[in-house]
Amino acid sequence: MTKWEIGSLDPRVRRYLLPASVVWQSEGSARPSGAPGLIEEGGVSCLMRYKDAPAGILLDFGREIHGGIQITNGPTPAHKPVPVRVRFGESIAEAMGDPNQDHAIHDQVILVPWYGHAEFGNTGFRYVRLDLVDPGSQLEIQKLRAVCVYRDLPYRGAFRCSDDLINRIWDVGAYTVHLCMQDHLWDGIKRDRLVWIGDMHPETMVINTVFGKVDVVPQSLDYVRDITPLPQWMNGISSYSLWWVIIQRCWHQYHGDTEYLEAQRDYLKGLLELLFTQMDEDGREQMGGGRFLDWPSSEDKSAIHGGLQALLRLALQDGAALCGVLGERDLQQRCREHIERLARYTPPPTVSKQANALCVLAGYGDAAAINRDILARDPLQGISTFYGYYVLQARAMGGDYQGCLEVIRRFWGRMLELGATTFWEDFNLAWAEDAVGIDQIVPPGRKSIHADYGDYCYKGLRHSLCHGWAAGPTAWLTEHVLGVRPLEAGCAVLRVQPHLGDLDFAEGRFPTPCGDVRIAHRKTASGEIQSEWEAPSEVRIVTGSNT
Repeated sequence: MTKWEIGSLDPRVRRYLLPASVVWQSEGSARPSGAPGLIEEGGVSCLMRYKDAPAGILLDFGREIHGGIQITNGPTPAHKPVPVRVRFGESIAEAMGDPNQDHAIHDQVILVPWYGHAEFGNTGFRYVRLDLVDPGSQLEIQKLRAVCVYRDLPYRGAFRCSDDLINRIWDVGAYTVHLCMQDHLWDGIKRDRLVWIGDMHPETMVINTVFGKVDVVPQSLDYVRDITPLPQWMNGISSYSLWWVIIQRCWHQYHGDTEYLEAQRDYLKGLLELLFTQMDEDGREQMGGGRFLDWPSSEDKSAIHGGLQALLRLALQDGAALCGVLGERDLQQRCREHIERLARYTPPPTVSKQANALCVLAGYGDAAAINRDILARDPLQGISTFYGYYVLQARAMGGDYQGCLEVIRRFWGRMLELGATTFWEDFNLAWAEDAVGIDQIVPPGRKSIHADYGDYCYKGLRHSLCHGWAAGPTAWLTEHVLGVRPLEAGCAVLRVQPHLGDLDFAEGRFPTPCGDVRIAHRKTASGEIQSEWEAPSEVRIVTGSNT
């Protein structure tokens, strides 16, 4: 008898996508009729002949997708399979070069069957290049299309405002996370295609904002829990175990799933006991394991210490709240005692925006002063696509909503100007000074934003251009501009408090377990904001910052 894995039905669907355009073709690749275009209603039609020189074409599918390609080959004269080199690329530079092969195969020679069709590839890409390998070979492509693999989910959440660039950023962030929702919640669809718990926090906040309750989040949390027996750290990184506690709290706050939380009781209790041992008597964190926040701060020990001090306090605050839900009163009290101990120690000053942002969120220091002196100073420098989300959160706590909108426009918006259809593993504005975007062939003497830049583990073409941790602005815009945040578990009570900055209006939807809430804000000529909303009867709406 076949032994099926429990839950083996694939929650994803397959859809076909035709190429949007041919970016490049060699002289040996043309329509049989000699017409210049290769794109037809039924896909690509192309006759490739390797005569005096190799024949190749480069196709653009118009946006980042996850999956592979399907090729239908005609009755070529040799009556045998045709060797073809296939290169997938998140950028033109990647598909035209030597693509990165870590975690997913992007560059291989395949055999295309004679007078038949076959599928190849399982990765994240936008561009595909095909090249004949053998002199004298011929390939008659009757149809070529992408096979997109994704979860077919409605976008219950929505956001629109008076700035179309901001709207595009919200949409691209939602789409970035959507692609990462595969069999588990991955960090990226090209690399690493794995569950990294720290990465999951911004992704989970976007899922809460856009899709509502989707089982990929608890399944991914459980997966890493089950492969990480205590006292090990999740993904080998101590901060990632802290993020597991924080995600559990936010998941319960948005969805009120106490039955799921009950299943975490034993592991949560054991993890909290472990966290109690990760500080000294003076309340200074002593976190073991891999000490990591994000890559740009990874060589700054003072930043890592300050960030871990703040994350430990945040995790124990959320752990105390979860213990209250579970009726673990003694453990809840011990969490509070350790939170008080942590509060007695203040991390030394650091210039790191990442560490300062976490300290603001954890209650260390004055939010407005830290924003003025550190976070708003050279605001586009020293942030990452991952921890940029927490910098935005901390600046909002300091009341600088307009400054946040400018960072979103200039930092995340610059990626869109460089051809992005999903947000990247990381980005530095200095890279863009003389670089060609991902949707252009790089001319001689110019730099490629993909091939020639990057840092740490994401140098050059290894850089992932669809990374879920980079989508934080989508969640931030809904929480702070549309102004929606749950105050009680399961969104039983929602606070609605908009901050439009220089925007004239903002409107959208917010998913709750009881149904979607519709909200609209308009700025009057006097600068006042008029708001209206429509919510399910089970959801109570309050305005301002208090319940």
